[in-house]
Amino acid sequence: MSEGQPSQQPSRVPLPEGTVPVGIGLFVAGISSYAFFKVGQEALGKEHFKPIVALWFTTFALVPGFFMPVEQELGRALAHRRALGQGGLPVVRRMIPLAGVLAAILVVGALAASSWLTNDMFEGYGIVTVALIITFLAYGPMHMARGIASGSGRFVTYGIVMGVDGAARITGCVVLWQLGVTSVGPYALAVALSPLVAVFAATLRGGVRTEEGPPATFAEITPNLGWLLLGSIMGAALVNAGPLGVDMLASASDAARVTAFGNGVLLSRVPLFLFQAVQAALLPRLARLAARGDLAEFRSAFTMLMYVVAGVAVLGTLGSFAVGPPILDMVYDGGLDRRTLTLLALASGVYMMALAVAQAVIALHGHRFVAIGWLMAMLSFLVVTAVSSNDLFLRVELGLVAGSTMALVIFAYALRARMQDGATIDVESMIDGIMDHPLEG
Repeated sequence: MSEGQPSQQPSRVPLPEGTVPVGIGLFVAGISSYAFFKVGQEALGKEHFKPIVALWFTTFALVPGFFMPVEQELGRALAHRRALGQGGLPVVRRMIPLAGVLAAILVVGALAASSWLTNDMFEGYGIVTVALIITFLAYGPMHMARGIASGSGRFVTYGIVMGVDGAARITGCVVLWQLGVTSVGPYALAVALSPLVAVFAATLRGGVRTEEGPPATFAEITPNLGWLLLGSIMGAALVNAGPLGVDMLASASDAARVTAFGNGVLLSRVPLFLFQAVQAALLPRLARLAARGDLAEFRSAFTMLMYVVAGVAVLGTLGSFAVGPPILDMVYDGGLDRRTLTLLALASGVYMMALAVAQAVIALHGHRFVAIGWLMAMLSFLVVTAVSSNDLFLRVELGLVAGSTMALVIFAYALRARMQDGATIDVESMIDGIMDHPLEG
């Protein structure tokens, strides 16, 4: 069966069996992130790499939050049309202005805060602020391309977009390093421009084409957009809040420490990347259950997934305690103690569990609960970070653990409530749920 060809199964599931490419794309994207941090620090040094760390986590605290709902709702609407045998080009046309408005909001916000961003976040490098604005304009089309690919069942294209984005970024970084470039600006632009390379690759292979169909209304693409926006903005902000919080609280002489903390956060995300790969493997089965509305089997599959997620979270935390410091020394020349690495891994593990439960809640049409949960989690992070300690790292670490725990508790309650209320699942809500992963980069 060719990529994007509708399934002939009675359930008419708009997701192909070939989800391995998604896992490969995630793997390439993940490895590229670690390599980019390693090579960039080799080229610039920890202290001078700090503006790139700030750019990285600022980008991925904002971009997924604003554009992931575009991807989700576009994918959901296209999947629905595909199941009906209708072309999706009118849906894409309707979504473009919405994506443009979201990009404009980010750009205007960055321009308004440009002085603060340049001087306080990016160590006086105006080119990094320019690069941030470019990321807002570049990642919108990339998320549109991913939404078209997922909604059209073209998961080979979806994996290519993810993989090429990461590969282009690290390739540019390596070339700059080998050419002896030691200026911050080109490395910042490597972060900003890589998604456009991914969109070009997807377009070149015809992976984002859509066919004409019945006219689309805004109601078709926005039934859950507001709740998805609030949830994804808060969820993406929380998962990237650690390095940004340290950056904002640190003194001017702490640039190397900020970079080291970013390195630790990145290493703590290894289980999260593994989790997303597991999701890719489960997509076909979960979609079939959704198409049949089989709540009992969905509960069984979700329970099995949670066992895996909890096991990975525990192993990640114990692993960070046991061998975190020597691994950090080997990969990024150290800079963090055992306590910091363990707490970062614990926060990441709890966040991963919260994300898994949140996706199940969305699949049961609980978008509102997820939005409220991530909002309360972010507020918990801010409060705990403000009052818990005077230690630069510890206060942020405790804030991350508290925020992730708050999210997990709220989502677990919401999931139980949705199941007791007899909520049903369908393919479209399942796509919203599975594609709800505010972790990028």
